[in-house]
Amino acid sequence: MKKSIFFLSLLGLAAVACNNAAPAADENADAAAVSEMKASDFVPSKAEVDSVSYLLGVNFGSFLKAYNFGEDLNFNEMIKGMKDFVAAEGDMRSPEFAQQLKFSPQSINNAFNSFLEKRQNYLAAVNKEEGEKFLASNASKEGVQQTESGLQYKILEKGSELVPGPADTVWVRYKGTLLDGTVFDQTAENADPVRLTLSQVIPGWQEGMQLIGEGGKIELYVPAELGYGQRSTGSIGPNSTLIFDVELTKVAKAAETEE
Repeated sequence: MKKSIFFLSLLGLAAVACNNAAPAADENADAAAVSEMKASDFVPSKAEVDSVSYLLGVNFGSFLKAYNFGEDLNFNEMIKGMKDFVAAEGDMRSPEFAQQLKFSPQSINNAFNSFLEKRQNYLAAVNKEEGEKFLASNASKEGVQQTESGLQYKILEKGSELVPGPADTVWVRYKGTLLDGTVFDQTAENADPVRLTLSQVIPGWQEGMQLIGEGGKIELYVPAELGYGQRSTGSIGPNSTLIFDVELTKVAKAAETEE
């Protein structure tokens, strides 16, 4: 993520709104109608002002969510900053404009980077602790086994003797959840199985799929180091332990897929 674009991203919200205006269906007819209207006819109603104000909040909220700022922000200070910015005079890209608010684009980027780095490190530490606690407890549950790498699994159906290798292609149906039960990915109901090449999946999957044969079913408990590590992707936070329910419907050996 290139955090240096934060400031320009904020300024760009207004530009996007202006540039996306739809062209008139009949410019001549519109011009004639406008010429007969008074200035007061162009004043937005309170309902329109309220609606656009809310939608601006939605637009900015999507920015906050996309960059994972979290939900514990001080929204009163955020509104104050918006009001101060709108009240400032001059070209908003000029140094003089920024001086009115006592900030520079670089200082904003530095503050954002520092905040997000601390937030990422905090989430990574919390997820690591929760993952270790879960795996320690889960290891003693009936049917759960653990490999030397730390992958935990529970075989529900062993499947046939056709077992995939680390470079083979498999077709699977699966559901992936976080420790709190949040589903972050799954095959659609009644959809065809998904095709995956085991050399291109996370280590926990590559190892886990070799524990069952075609037609088998397995639960995988994947520690962060065998999953996405400290990376965040979608609803998966840094150092997240993941749970997968997987049905292995078909196996194609690497030599077969190359033919």
